[in-house]
Amino acid sequence: MTAPARAGLHEWIEGARPRTLPAAVAPVLAGTGAAGLDDGIIWWKALLALGVSLSLQIGVNYANDYSDGIRGTDDDRVGPLRLVGSGLATPGAVKRMAFAFLGLGAVLGLVLAATTTWWLLLVGAVAIGAAWTYTGGSSPYGYRALGEVSVFVFFGLVAVVGTTYVQLERITWPSVVAAVGVGALACAILVANNLRDIPTDTVTGKRTLAVVLGDARSRRFYVVLGVIAMAAIVGCAFATPWALLGLLGLPLVWRATRTVTSGASGTALIPVLRDTGLAELVLAAGLALGLALG
Repeated sequence: MTAPARAGLHEWIEGARPRTLPAAVAPVLAGTGAAGLDDGIIWWKALLALGVSLSLQIGVNYANDYSDGIRGTDDDRVGPLRLVGSGLATPGAVKRMAFAFLGLGAVLGLVLAATTTWWLLLVGAVAIGAAWTYTGGSSPYGYRALGEVSVFVFFGLVAVVGTTYVQLERITWPSVVAAVGVGALACAILVANNLRDIPTDTVTGKRTLAVVLGDARSRRFYVVLGVIAMAAIVGCAFATPWALLGLLGLPLVWRATRTVTSGASGTALIPVLRDTGLAELVLAAGLALGLALG
């Protein structure tokens, strides 16, 4: 058996799936903007929250690479580089990288909990457990059509509201509404990813929500998520009209939606991942600025 080739820095960076990182930055921006609405921004806590979010996103990306790779579900996958599936890195090396980033997120989260409230440790532990068991363990929930639920909860509700909470030490309704909008677009990224992978996931037995819904309904679900995100921005405008700056993400959502509804498949859906991620980032940045100005 031929030993796997050694992955270089470029391959490890690609393995971290940088196009997914807007989903980690966006909720911290939105949550900090919601804190700014009440003049409560604490920048060092916001930066710590960003470190936690990025570490967990990268950690879960490597964890998925490892778990999908050893199951063989990445052997014939369209899309970003998979380190284990491509044979560029050993499963053990990718697993260690996943643990390193999840561990970094845990350390940064510990600092936030120690300077805010200790019950945040429980939230962090659940988040790390969810990151690993998405595709890892004996019964991964990502293989049972629950991936979108997890993304909405942890990269929407928990990340946005949590970022606001560590700065204000209370939950506000604009942070919750903003979390719904950010979480909807984070889900849309996963829906687009899994829509692209329906053929290979069906063959390998990976039962994602896209596999369960089928091609046509997955495309409609993507559209619904975009509408929810825009509606959330309008909802935040009841706190301050400046929140409508979040609608700056609308052109990107529209472009991605047109591609999805056109029936694009396979590699033609890869730009949708880019546009949806950028849309989430622009929406969150505009919303953060608007809430802070309000």
